[in-house]
Amino acid sequence: MPDRLSSTFEKLRTTRQKAFVAYIAAGDPDFDQSLEIMKTLADLGADIIELGLPFSDPLADGIVNQLAADRALRAGMTAPRVLDLIRKFRETHETPVVLFTYLNPVFTYGFEDFHHDAAAAGADGILLLDLPPDEAALNSDLAIGAGLKHIRLIAPTTPPERVKLLAQSSEGFIYALSRTGVTGAHGGPSANIAELVSSIKAHTDVPVCVGFGISTPEQAAMVAAAADGVIVGSAIVKQVELHPENPAAAVRDFTAPLIAAVKASRR
Repeated sequence: MPDRLSSTFEKLRTTRQKAFVAYIAAGDPDFDQSLEIMKTLADLGADIIELGLPFSDPLADGIVNQLAADRALRAGMTAPRVLDLIRKFRETHETPVVLFTYLNPVFTYGFEDFHHDAAAAGADGILLLDLPPDEAALNSDLAIGAGLKHIRLIAPTTPPERVKLLAQSSEGFIYALSRTGVTGAHGGPSANIAELVSSIKAHTDVPVCVGFGISTPEQAAMVAAAADGVIVGSAIVKQVELHPENPAAAVRDFTAPLIAAVKASRR
């Protein structure tokens, strides 16, 4: 099975570029348009696509992503349909796909089965928002998760000893939060990103990508200067909400300047 995440970051290191990671909700506003948005982002030059698994109670998400999950659920998206979406994407594109999800839908599907089936469909990694690695180790039902790289989330308020634990157990890349709170473009990224990234890199060689509050090319460039990659989610998802008549085109027009700003930042 190809290691698309490692290959992507190795290529970026070779070309001295930073990663652009784009988040969208799988199936928003429907299956076909979501697939078109994925392809559009990949063709634009997004290095990784984070695909949110629609869930009825996304407590760590702000209103923009909550509404996106609701639109996707109303359009009939389920965990198996998300895997179908990845399979269709893989027919034409090799851009890495990371699943962004809560434990509930994965546990309901079957923890081990989901990892196996998602990897077979073409997913590369998974970020389980509400499953800390030390808690997973205490439950045999959650111990077997082969096939997908496990992305860890680290916040500015994470205690130093826990930063070390999460950093050393992370695979693929680390999702570092630029600030506390729920997802959303409000507030903007913190000015202390370089310090946060440095504290994480003291414990690992895994790339550190930073998200939360990034919605302009200027903010993307600022974050890219301090991190290995920039994650933009709610600001992209908002384009789907605002332009239901042609969401892929709206996402393209909005995201292109962000990607350009990140790619202009060199190591």
